[in-house]
Amino acid sequence: MNHLSELWGQMQDNVTFLLMCLLVFVLLFAAAVLVERMWLQLPRQSPARRAAYIGIFGAIAAVIMYLEFPLPFAPSFYELDFSEVPVLICSFSLGPVAGVVCELVKIILKLIIKGTTTAFVGDFANFATACSFILPATIIYHRFKSKRGAMVGMAVGTVFLAVFGSIFNAFYLLPAFAELYGMPLEAIIASGTAINGSIHSVGTLVLFAVAPFNLVKGLVISVLTYLLYKHIERLFRMKG
Repeated sequence: MNHLSELWGQMQDNVTFLLMCLLVFVLLFAAAVLVERMWLQLPRQSPARRAAYIGIFGAIAAVIMYLEFPLPFAPSFYELDFSEVPVLICSFSLGPVAGVVCELVKIILKLIIKGTTTAFVGDFANFATACSFILPATIIYHRFKSKRGAMVGMAVGTVFLAVFGSIFNAFYLLPAFAELYGMPLEAIIASGTAINGSIHSVGTLVLFAVAPFNLVKGLVISVLTYLLYKHIERLFRMKG
């Protein structure tokens, strides 16, 4: 009987997590569509070529996700990758809706090819936090469409990434990871304590590991996108 109750509880947790994933995607996609239609004026694009570019850059991003690097101030399950660079380039060229879809394509392809090692929590976290960076950066860039607009947009996106990533980790992602992955929250905090003695709670883990990690990630993605975008932009000059 206890086994059945435990199994039922796990099923409820998994369904709740799945519904949360769907809700976040719907909200982000709806926000991108609303902003794109009401605030931005994007050039007319061929739907077929648009879909092709989103697929291509989503696939490139999924491959880049394989290149992960730990940072010395964060636990090993926080690894830096540069997969948001092709997604951001796609967003700068095609708009915020394309950015959200491209990010989703990246995650789906990664799961198909590699699977998950974090009970899907890390993959969901990657999607949600990446969109918190991509959407403000892309919206500001398309609103002003200048080099300065791109720089301001990526700076604002980095701040959003750090703030949203910290809050989302503290109140949802870390507890969800502990529940679904079966790793006690105390063990997660201890992995941070082993690196930095000032980490002794979820709050200090977020303050001394998660927030700096996201700031570094936003900065690196911004620099790489700034250096690469103009060289790739001509691929997106499409009409009709």
